[in-house]
Amino acid sequence: MNENIENSQRTPFHEIDLIKLAKQYGTPLYIYDSEKMKDQFQKLKNSFLDIQKLTINYACKANTNLNILKFLKKMGCGLDTVSIQEIKIGLKAGFLPDEIIFTPNGVSIKEVKNAVELGVRIHLDNLSILEQFGEYFPHHSIGIRINPHVMAGGNSKISVGHIDSKFGISYYQIPHMNQILKNTGLKIEGLHMHTGSDISEIQSFINGAKVLLRIAKDFPNLDYIDFGSGFKVPYQKKDDQTDLTLLSKYITELFQHFCKNYGKIITLIFEPGKFLVSESGCFLVSVNVIKHTVSTIFAGIDSGFNHFIRPMFYNAYHHIENISNPKGRFRFYNVVGYICESDNFGLNRKISEIREGDILCIQNAGAYCFSMSSNYNSRYRPSEVMMIDGKDFLIRKRESMTDLLRNIVEIQI
Repeated sequence: MNENIENSQRTPFHEIDLIKLAKQYGTPLYIYDSEKMKDQFQKLKNSFLDIQKLTINYACKANTNLNILKFLKKMGCGLDTVSIQEIKIGLKAGFLPDEIIFTPNGVSIKEVKNAVELGVRIHLDNLSILEQFGEYFPHHSIGIRINPHVMAGGNSKISVGHIDSKFGISYYQIPHMNQILKNTGLKIEGLHMHTGSDISEIQSFINGAKVLLRIAKDFPNLDYIDFGSGFKVPYQKKDDQTDLTLLSKYITELFQHFCKNYGKIITLIFEPGKFLVSESGCFLVSVNVIKHTVSTIFAGIDSGFNHFIRPMFYNAYHHIENISNPKGRFRFYNVVGYICESDNFGLNRKISEIREGDILCIQNAGAYCFSMSSNYNSRYRPSEVMMIDGKDFLIRKRESMTDLLRNIVEIQI
């Protein structure tokens, strides 16, 4: 690791008194800065100003807190959902049904039928469900998720557009798909793809876009093309990220050329999740214990992969800073959690000297962090706080023993 990267990056929350918030709400604690979400939304929107009809749908699986959805709705976002529960949260947040797209994978026809009842737009990504859907809802308008056979993404767990992926209908299967459409009278209103997450190489986007647009020309009644997302955000100061300026140049040119030949202007949709909220979040934890072994110093914190699984699940890097002692001398630490398995937040990290009781700030905690949390080891999930116009608002209470036992049915044994 480049030590200059580790030492020079500083929390984007420098104008927020994080220590005060940690004392006020306790740790572990998620904090989200709404201004960063707003900045990211405007950055993406401004990158595609030459697209006449542009829709940005927030991929809410990244973070489904109702208040974040309400804020992004206010900014002008639509919503990308993958479950009935996400649809219902979106409706409660104020999104209209036609502002929500449901793009499930591997769900039953029962769940898809529930989505129809809720009035949202639907993307289907396999032939079996497509055929069943056509039997229940002939002549209904739907979208199709295409597998473009493009390998992209930061690692194999988030690469979802390759030929062996479980996501999408392979473009080799389009003749079969067309037969189903003919037999059922289903109307295709949009085509969708998503090739992966954390994509810094824009050629992956371009390759996928070319495949989708080549397919789209054979569907004369489309309302939209949905290019998904996967835009990479930096997790380190000099980290690679998606070059939106360059990407927008190529995508805009491709899309405008397509619309000209297609004979009408249709809507272009992007579905960012991590791009909108990842950098807006930080995670505050307290140091329980400093433990020395023969070769390592461990900083044991009051959290674990039950709250923040990305480093363990994806081998993801998250910058860690000691905000209690920012000017202390630097030492190397393994920052670890309190779960009874390997539970590493960062290995061999150069951090200003950590003492028991110090508060550490873990960055890029807005996406796929709380949303992937659990009650493993019967631990409570933490609180969430949102900063709006410089004021802090509690947007999720810390769990209690009542929450852990709420749905247990106790029997006589």
